[in-house]
Amino acid sequence: MLRKLLFWSFAVVFPLPLVFTYDFVATTVPPSLKFYIFLGLIAYAWWLLSIALSTRPSWLDRFVGLPSIYGLHGMLGVLAIGMAYVHREYSYSPTPLARNLGDWAFYGFLGVLCFSVFFLSGWLVDRSRLLLRAKGLLEIVFRHQLVVWIHRINLVIVAMIWLHAHLLVRTNQYFSFMVLFDLYTVTVLSVYAWKKLIASDTYLTGTVISNDALGGSTRRVSVDLDSKTATLRPGDFFFLRFEGSSAVSREWHPFSVTDDNQETLTFTIRQHGDFTRRLDNVEVGTRMRLEGPFGRFESIVQNRDREAPLVLVGMGAGVSPLLSLAAAHHTDREIHLLWAVRSPEDAYFHDVLKEYEAAPGSRLHATVSVGRFRREDLAGILSAEAVAKGNFFIVGPNLAVLANQRLLRRIGVSARRIHQERLTM
Repeated sequence: MLRKLLFWSFAVVFPLPLVFTYDFVATTVPPSLKFYIFLGLIAYAWWLLSIALSTRPSWLDRFVGLPSIYGLHGMLGVLAIGMAYVHREYSYSPTPLARNLGDWAFYGFLGVLCFSVFFLSGWLVDRSRLLLRAKGLLEIVFRHQLVVWIHRINLVIVAMIWLHAHLLVRTNQYFSFMVLFDLYTVTVLSVYAWKKLIASDTYLTGTVISNDALGGSTRRVSVDLDSKTATLRPGDFFFLRFEGSSAVSREWHPFSVTDDNQETLTFTIRQHGDFTRRLDNVEVGTRMRLEGPFGRFESIVQNRDREAPLVLVGMGAGVSPLLSLAAAHHTDREIHLLWAVRSPEDAYFHDVLKEYEAAPGSRLHATVSVGRFRREDLAGILSAEAVAKGNFFIVGPNLAVLANQRLLRRIGVSARRIHQERLTM
């Protein structure tokens, strides 16, 4: 909680140098107008910070987790729109070009934000089956790769706002302020360009050595790494990109590691979206790049009471990161692993779970259910101690994760002991 508070507090601090510098140098600007200029500066700084967060720094993921990074990324976009609206309504631009650039940037960002909230986040579609079906129909045209490119129009919008500020006499006449304004802009855009154009050359690389079907709609892809990944921890995931393959998109997609092998990584992937449906076309020998690892499940486990049970709840392919946690801790912690599958044929890790249960000193108890677990099921599986003290980890499709969170809260599990990862791609 303290880490997240510090992380969110940085968003408040980030615009302040711009605001204080302008307040110090712009002594002739009326206070009433200066207030609305402050709002515009805060909105611009938050847009820049949102772009910086979209590069998903791995060190920041280890600090607060990627869901928190994406959450602040989206929230800053919403708050910045509100700030920009007030700035636009109550300030004025003396030159037509500056005024038009400001208007185009505002409406452009508003459009991209609405588009991204619907296609790239779960704020709406995860809570409405009707909107989820509508999204599925629209994705026939707006495929994930197209949506990502539309999201990148934010860079053009930032350029328009930058030029808008440089055309205004009330800002461009203050040299020290404009230097700081440009430094903010150049720094963030340089970080973004480095991450997207250069950093990928430093990522892990590997070769696909197997691509096998599991059940009716799941595949297991194994990748032999060119070099060992010493930073991999149980429960981690990577963003993957297939190189030189016309069968699948070259955009990055996140997938969890099924085991804790440092040299050969195995990914269990449900074929659901427009990208994953084409995974069966990936041939053995295909080259890959891997960004990561990401994830905070293991650090959460290590920071909790060793005597408190771990309850791992996986839906379908969501069991993947939970298996690696079970492999790492089944002899030193009490673990209840609950795996919900669509059909008996989809329980493809049944034998692996039996091996973990039968291992000397094992404290793992695995339960496989065809269909979701219900309240009465949990009452028969989980002890009172597990409900009262256990740490719960849920992984699966968005709607299923939210439903299981509500179910756990109803049986008495506190929100701070529930940790989740949604299969959003």
